[in-house]
Order: sequence, then structure tokens, then C-alpha cells
Amino acid sequence: MRLKRYFFIIGLVSYSFAVKAQSAYQEEDDMSAIQPTVALSKTDSPPVIDGILDEDVWEKGQKAQDFWQHFPTDTTRAKGQTDIYMIYDEAFLYVGIRCQSIGNQFITPSLRRDYSFQGSDNISIMFDTYNDNNNAFLFGINAMGVCREALIVNGGRQRSDFQDSWDNKWYGEAKIFEDYWTAEMAIPFKTLRFKEGVTSWRFNSYRSDTQLNELSAWMNIPRNQIIMSLSYMGDMVWDKPLEKAGKNISVIPYLAGGLIYDFENPAANNPEANGNIGMDAKVAVTSGLNLDFTVNPDFSQVEVDRQVTNLDRFELFFPERRQFFLENADLFGSFGQERINPFFSRRIGIALDSITEENIENNIYYGVRLSGKLDEKLRVGLLNMQTAREKDAGVAAANYTVAALQRQVSSASNVSFIFVDKEQFQVKDHAELDPFNRIAGLEYRLGTRDNSWQGKLFYHQAFLADKVDAPFAQGLQLQHFKRKYRFLWEHNFVGFGYDAQVGFVPRKDFFMVQPEAEWFFYPAKGYINEHSFELNYIHFYNMGHDTEDNLADWATEERQARFNWNLKFRDNARGFIGVNYSYIFLEDDFDPTQVQEDESIALKAGTAYSFAFASANFSSDIRKRVFYTLNPVLGQFFNGHRLGMSGELGYRFQPYGSVVINFNYNRISLQAPFEKTELWLLGPRIDLTFSKNVFLTTFVQYNNQEDNLNINARFQWRFKPVSDFFLVYTDNYFAADGNPFFVRNRALVAKITYWLNL
Repeated sequence: MRLKRYFFIIGLVSYSFAVKAQSAYQEEDDMSAIQPTVALSKTDSPPVIDGILDEDVWEKGQKAQDFWQHFPTDTTRAKGQTDIYMIYDEAFLYVGIRCQSIGNQFITPSLRRDYSFQGSDNISIMFDTYNDNNNAFLFGINAMGVCREALIVNGGRQRSDFQDSWDNKWYGEAKIFEDYWTAEMAIPFKTLRFKEGVTSWRFNSYRSDTQLNELSAWMNIPRNQIIMSLSYMGDMVWDKPLEKAGKNISVIPYLAGGLIYDFENPAANNPEANGNIGMDAKVAVTSGLNLDFTVNPDFSQVEVDRQVTNLDRFELFFPERRQFFLENADLFGSFGQERINPFFSRRIGIALDSITEENIENNIYYGVRLSGKLDEKLRVGLLNMQTAREKDAGVAAANYTVAALQRQVSSASNVSFIFVDKEQFQVKDHAELDPFNRIAGLEYRLGTRDNSWQGKLFYHQAFLADKVDAPFAQGLQLQHFKRKYRFLWEHNFVGFGYDAQVGFVPRKDFFMVQPEAEWFFYPAKGYINEHSFELNYIHFYNMGHDTEDNLADWATEERQARFNWNLKFRDNARGFIGVNYSYIFLEDDFDPTQVQEDESIALKAGTAYSFAFASANFSSDIRKRVFYTLNPVLGQFFNGHRLGMSGELGYRFQPYGSVVINFNYNRISLQAPFEKTELWLLGPRIDLTFSKNVFLTTFVQYNNQEDNLNINARFQWRFKPVSDFFLVYTDNYFAADGNPFFVRNRALVAKITYWLNL
């Protein structure tokens, strides 16, 4: 209890400082300049969506124009100007776009939907439909009419706030002319979430022009801010209050079947045929609140995770890719910090085999989620899912319930609450399983309109079947961001008893402090467009509640120091040069290579290591047909040395696709009895886009640390909007008895999905 009171006091002091930071800014925020606006008019003659702005109806409203340059500078109007026209009718919001440039050599790396913004000619439109500065819908289109859509969450303050796995139905086309290109969009109001009766939305647009090597936006966004930031938006004003979009129910059934051959199973003499059927459904309860169902979901078409070389002592993070979990995912999954997260959706549908201690697929019977806005300031999320019992693997049936609330308390700040409950059944047959695991958490997230102050204060409490020490986590992050500098303070405490079984918490029983500072410089001339000097220090203290610890209470478990010189060049290349220092005290035996033939070979628990190394990065101009990234590492590594090189080498053949080879090589020399080790990871990826609706992706990954060669080929035909046919082939090999291509398993799966509007 004394420890809890101590961290509670830290939290109160931190909270007071954060509130004062926001209050200090509030006066300036209230006196901010009037935002630009664009007016919309209703039409009875909707345009034909062919990419050509030849209808007179586009001239009905006031257009958004006079874009500002964001790169290479932010002090002048864009050289390639953009005009945006918007009109609407009962069912659709229509957007017309004209993008001026200096020629018609526009870059479109491929015809695949959900393209990358960098390195191609495209434009994005963002709608903050609830005027909350925190969430927005994004729709994008490039010069060849390829579309993308995404959700912007948490104010768009960092790149992870861009969620491009969100998928929905809308229409867009584009047309290229001599020195400009045009586009038209038709976005159904049923695709959006908004409050009935509103008269304005916050709006912004940003664009990439490869010929002028320019990024621009309708709003003047400081160059040290991310261009998708929701802090910098104007207003789009409707000529009359918006009405409810009407009945909005969608059903997406699927049918899947395939052949699987497990060559490692002696009893499997032939491929095993299987089939599956299920459905998803979306029901708009209100214009801002959505109810999602999934019954017997199947994720066979989801792209495989990229393999990595693991030199770390802790579990690695892989992002969620399954469509059902993605809409409003920030409402459930953004609590805590990246490695102190009470809810990680990938824990559902994947379970640990208690016999082999490997992760296996755990069938999901159903899932239901209610999420969205109750009003302009209150978001709600409720999730319930049921998974099956896997008796042979020692996995109990489980029910997962998650409830989240988020209340906006100022222009860019909010208070949030989460409750996570995992209930397991038939646990009497498995003594090692807990009947329940529960986490409750409260957070305050700080933000100011111009992002000069950002932060988070959180406290999470675990409720477990057995009594344990320190079943809570507490943390603070506070960042002050200006044009010429950035300062960060972060501390986190994770108690030994903080057991978040549905979260991502790879490390416990520590107190961590992390100060960080960065200074920015903007040369007016020369090859360097922007550079900065960054200092970072992290210190982990062991709290001593683990009775098997080799450390005293509050002793140093780990510390790291890093100095980076970060560089951005005028031709879009970027990189850094850095020096690093680490001190690590091992609490458990650890083999950094994870490939020693004698499993008893390891760095022993109770030993400490100090080592320094240099690292660098260089990413070439992605606009070029040949592009590459290099990440060299050289220096000490525990009681030995490490030489490493990772990166990628790619070639694009516009607009039909690209070939990219990802690679990672490490030569590790540790003191005897370790053998010198070479770790290889090669991952060629071939993306072919035969049209805007037919794609083929082939992913080959060889990882000698896992002794595995994986082939994954995915064919996709989008025969109607958000309706697809998939054909997925997977193959896994490993070296055995001198055979480098010993087959482990092989599968061929076909799946068809169809989006029905009722």
C-alpha cells in the first residue's frame, strides 16, 4: 500500500503540472485566428463520377484553394496549386479536385488500393465530422484514380494514428491532362459517422506533387508537425443542417474452403479439406453509433506478419491486421503506452498451447461491438467475443468483454476509462489457468490545439483471482513541442502483479524514467533541408517484488543512452547517425542469438553487461524507380561484438507493381562457449497490380534464426466495392537432415466475401 500511495502522489503532481500546462496555453488557444471556410450547396443534379470536372454543378459552392507548402518549407504558398469543390445531395457528398503541376509525368507506383502517400502523386481529404480535434475520416485518390481510405485517431499526432486497414464503400475516378490532373469522389453519408443537425465539419486536405517535389496542404501546417495533424483544420459549412442518412444496414457474408497438408504430423497421409462459412454485419444505430457483428469469423486472407530477427529479451509486437478489430480500434487499444497496453486485440483468437508452448489459432464463435459517438464530446465502445475450447492444446473456452469511454474535456484533451474482462471456462481441468483476469484503467490525455503540449497520465488496476503484490501500473508522458525544440518527460511503473492477459505488457516489476530532448535546424540553402540533434536516456529500476530476482529493491536493471543526428534532405532522402550505450543486468539466462546448438549455452542470470555501439540509417528518394534503405550497426554487444546491416532494396515498374527485398544480417561474436553466429533474414516481396481491382502479392521469407522458409501468395479480385475473391497459398519449409527444403505444411485457401446493403 505504501508503494501505491507513493505512485499516486507522483500521479497527482504530474496531473497538476499537465493541467497547468494546458491552462497556460488556453488563453492563446481562445484567441486563435479565425479559420478559413469552404461553403457547400445542395444539388439536384449530381455529377457523373468519371474524373472530369465538366459539369456546371461544381461551380455552385465556394471552393477550397490557396494551398500552403509544407515541404520543403512552410512559409510560402504551394507552387502547384490545388482547387477543391464540394457539393452534396440526399445520399452523397461529392468532391471535385484539380491538382496543378508542371507536366504530366505523374508517379503512380502501383494500382493497388490503399497506396502509400509518400513517393506518388496523390491527394487526401480529411473530415472531422464531430469537430472534436481527435478523430477524422480520410479519403484519398491518386492521379490514376486509385483510391484509399483511412481513419485518423488521437489527433493525428504520430504516424501510428493513421489506420489504413479500415475499409468501406465509396467511389472515385481521376483523369490526367497536360500539366494537371483532376479527380471526382462520391462518398455516401452512410459511410460516415456524424451528428444529425450539424451545420459544419472541420476539414483539411493535403497533397503530394512528385514533379515539384512538394507537399502542400490547405491549412498552413508547421513543418515540424505531421501533415495529417487534426490540430490544423478549417471549416466546411453546409447550407442547411445535415439530416440523418437513413437506414444503414450492411451484411457481409463469406464462404471459404481449402486444402491443408501438415507434413509434420505422421498421421497425415493426404491433404485435409476444410470449409467455413460466416458473416459480418454493420448496423448504424444512430448516425454516430455503429453496431458490428461477426459470426464464425475467418481471417485467412489477412497478410502474414513480417518475420524479424529477434535479439531482444522480451516479446515482440506485431500490429493487428484483422478487419473486424480495426474500426474505432483506438478507443479500445490506445490505453497506457505502447508496451503497457491493457487491451491488445491480437490476444483474442490466438492462444498458447500449454503442451508445445507455441501460439495456435483459437476459433472465435462470435463477436459484437458497439462503438462510436453518443454526442460531440462522448465516445463509447463495448466489445464482447467468445472463443472455443481447444481441449488437445489445453486451451479453455473464454469470453472477452471490453468497455471503453472517452469524454472530451477541451479542444484536444480527454478523459478515458477502460474495463477489460477475460472469463475462462472448464478451468478445473487446467490448474494453470485463471478463472478470470480483469483490468480497469483511468487516463487523462492532454493536447493543445497547436500540439505544443501533448501528454498522458494513466492508472490501471488488475483484479485477479489470487492476491499478488503491486497489481497496478501507472505512467506519465508529457511533451512540449516547438518549432526549434522538443522536450519529453516520461515515467512508467509496472507492478509485479499487473497481469494483463488480454494486453501487451512484456515486462513487469520495474520503474522507468525517460527524459528526451531534440533541437531542430532549418538551413535556407544546401542539400540538407532539415536536421536535428536528439538526446534520449532511459533508466529501469527493479522494484524487487519478484522473489526470484537477483537484484535489490530499486537497483538498476537497465539503462540506455542515445545521441542521434537526424537528417532530412531536399530530394526526400532522410537518415540519421547515432551512438548508443547500454547497461543490462540479466535476471534470467539469455541467449541473444537464440540459435546455439547446446541449449545450456547462455549469458547467465545475475551478470551485468555494459556495451556501446554505433548505428545509422539512410533512406533514398522514394520517387525514384530504384529505392533503398540501409541500417548499419557496429560495435559491442553484451560481452562480444556485433556487425549488422538491415534494410530494403526495391524497384517499381509503374504502375503495375514493385519488387522489394527486405534483408537483415547480423554477425555476432560472443565470448566462449558461444559459437560465432550469422543470422540471416531475407524477405523478397513481389506486388503485381493487373488493374485497380486485381492484385497478386507474393511474400517469401527466409529466417535462419527460426530455421524457416515461408512462402505466402495472395490473389485478390475486387469484383464489386468491398466485395472480394481471395486465393491464398502458403508453404513452410525448414532444414532437416541436410535437406534445406523439408516441407513443414502447405495450404491453399479460397474465400469470397460480398457486401450487401439492406
